[in-house]
Parts: sequence; structure tokens; C-alpha cells
Amino acid sequence: MKKILLNLILLFALLSFNFGYSWGTTGHRVVAEIAENHLSGHAKRQLKKIIGKQKLAYWANWPDLVKSDTTGVWKPTEKWHYVNITPQTNQKVFTDSLIAQAGPNLYTQIKTLSVQIKDPKTPKKDKEIALRFLIHLVGDLAQPLHVGRAEDLGGNKIKLKFFGENTNLHSLWDSKLVDSQKYSYSEYAQVLDVRSKEENRQIQSGTLEDWFFDSHKMANRIYSQTAAGTSYAYDYNYKFQPLLERQLLYGGLRLAKILNEVL
Repeated sequence: MKKILLNLILLFALLSFNFGYSWGTTGHRVVAEIAENHLSGHAKRQLKKIIGKQKLAYWANWPDLVKSDTTGVWKPTEKWHYVNITPQTNQKVFTDSLIAQAGPNLYTQIKTLSVQIKDPKTPKKDKEIALRFLIHLVGDLAQPLHVGRAEDLGGNKIKLKFFGENTNLHSLWDSKLVDSQKYSYSEYAQVLDVRSKEENRQIQSGTLEDWFFDSHKMANRIYSQTAAGTSYAYDYNYKFQPLLERQLLYGGLRLAKILNEVL
């Protein structure tokens, strides 16, 4: 019995560590649930052929879970979850820097996976894996610090406190800020997904590069308004809840656009 309990504790600790790399279970599922609400009929039928009856939210965290695999098969995919860019305010300079970065990274892999899914010659099993990653990585794109800065590892080196607990800027945005809202993923998706069709179309407009610059601008805003070593609580939530919810909604709507196009 003690051995079983110890194994469960170790498993929980390992999974908790991995969730620190991106939105966390709730955030990724919110993005996936919103995306599912905006899929075309054709996209839904194609998805059913590839991943069956499971909802997108079911697979939303799988690319983080496989980081616990001990075979090393998925080790190269760890770099897919982010791209680091020197702070930029000029979109052309940013885009040039983004395209020039050696891959694989978040930008190159969203493009690569989209091509794989769209290609009719891609085997079904490969399409399924590509879909699992794409669902997750577009969610990562919406988390601004995944388009953050190399010198602090996307905020991981910026230490602070949130409601008295030691954390860092990246982890705060990955999970703690989302979890502090106290919604289930389906509840959060429901309360956020209330824009008009015209507003949704506007959010979905632009190129992938535009979306990366959008997240980068939000990251710059977060950096400028968060001080290392500070203890935050309700004040930080008050300041950033609108931005947090914007990113979750934008991630879901933009994921839907990509899936409708590639499927």
C-alpha cells in the first residue's frame, strides 16, 4: 500500500512539473473548447475520422504529458512549445526575426503540422499525432510568455509571489492566474465565448505572423507591468484578468480558423 501511495505521489509531482511548461490543463482545455464551438461541419466530420468522438479538450494537454515519457521519443518536441524573440515594437523587425529563427520552434511547428494534416498523403496515425500537437501549440501561442524573451526563459527566471506562494512569471501565466478564476474549463469557455460573429471574424483575421506579433506585444506589456520579487494577489488579477481572458478567447477562435482551413 505504501508503495502504491509513493508511486501516486511521484506521478502527481511529475505531471505537475510538466504542466508548468504551458497554459496548464484548464487553460489549454478552454482554448480547445472554444475552438470546437466554431468548427465547420466539414471540419467536424474530418476530425471524427481522425480522432473519433473525443472532444478537442481531451487531447489539449497530451503534448505536455508526453514529456514524462522515458524513452526519449518525444524529447525533441520540447522545443516546439515556444519561440524566444528580443523585445520588438516594430512588426516588420519582429516578423523578420521570427522567420529567421532556426527551428524547430513554436512558429515552425504550427506551420509544419498544418501542412501535414492538410496533406491527403499523410497516414491517419500521423495526422492524429499532428492534430494533438496543433491543438496544444496554438494554445501555447496564445500564452504571451511563449513568445517571450530568451534571457529569462520566457519569464521562468523572474521570481515573485502570488497569494503568498513562491512562483515565477511564466508559471503565474501558465496556470496560477487561470486557476484563480475558479472556473472549470467548460464554464470558462462558455462565459468567454460570447462575441458577435463579426467580432470573431476580426479576431480570426490576419496571418500567423500577425498572431505571433500580437502575443509578443502582450508579453511586452506583461513584462513592463510585473516587477520581479514582488508579492501579488488580487491586485494582479484585477489588472490582468481582461488580458488573460482575451488570450484564451483569441487562442480558441484562431485554433478554430486553422482547423477549418487544414481539415
